[in-house]
Amino acid sequence: MNKKPTLLVLAAGMGSRYGGNKQIDGFGPGGETILEYSIYDAIRAGFGKVVLIVRQEILEMTKELLLPKLEGKIEVDFVIQSLESFVPAELKQADRTKPFGTAHAVLCAKDVIKEPFAVINADDFYGKEAFEILGNFLSTEVRPDLHAMVGYAVQNVLSGNGTVSRGVCATNKKGQLIGMVERTSIAREGDQILSKGENEILEIPEDTPVSMNFWGFHQDVFADIEAMWNEFLRANLSNLKSEFYIPTVANNLIKAGKAAFEILPGGKVWFGVTYTEDRPVVIEALKKLHETGEYPANLWK
Repeated sequence: MNKKPTLLVLAAGMGSRYGGNKQIDGFGPGGETILEYSIYDAIRAGFGKVVLIVRQEILEMTKELLLPKLEGKIEVDFVIQSLESFVPAELKQADRTKPFGTAHAVLCAKDVIKEPFAVINADDFYGKEAFEILGNFLSTEVRPDLHAMVGYAVQNVLSGNGTVSRGVCATNKKGQLIGMVERTSIAREGDQILSKGENEILEIPEDTPVSMNFWGFHQDVFADIEAMWNEFLRANLSNLKSEFYIPTVANNLIKAGKAAFEILPGGKVWFGVTYTEDRPVVIEALKKLHETGEYPANLWK
């Protein structure tokens, strides 16, 4: 395999709990966005292109923010996720206002990605090691029937400011993903980590791997996603709040025996902004990473 992998960034989210466009908000000492650290880590891990999925209303703002900094450093492309993207006329939902979700966002990049690719959230910090491990997998091991996910221990991906939702993973003896369940309302209570959503209280062991939406795919997956997407649209014509998620794609591929997913152990450091109150925590964490030399004083000079 001779093509460098691509980084696909999901930056079209609405940020409803945060109260703004957190994907383009500044957190670093020089006003850097969290996304800029991911792109910096991807470049040094050998990625050759970054594709950003955005909403039309933040397209120009995002271009103005990133293009001057990234010129000459990595190829950059932008793709719009809209309520019309990849939706046949006969399956349009006239009154829909909610975005269709993460797997739909990935599908929107189908025409611009022709090589193995990683998927990340714009507003999550994943750490240098995670990009190195997934970049290596995408350059050497990925196949149409073998994808990957970077796993993070649930104890390392909680918020001190409220509950979070996480994709809780079940694994086989090889450490591969065999299924994922989205658990909501997860928080630490005393010496336990509890999920209180879905009308049940469930204790989650601290070292349980969860998905932080850091995936690695062979490009052939687009055909599978599009087939599932068309089924999803037909099944949810009257459900204006339905969403099409990446874990659904993974679960379907595993159940059908079409692909396996390695869970890669790169998830050592993570932080993100779910709530406005998370902001000072992230600012302080990034400041420390600059002070210890993990990142230069100015990312792009």
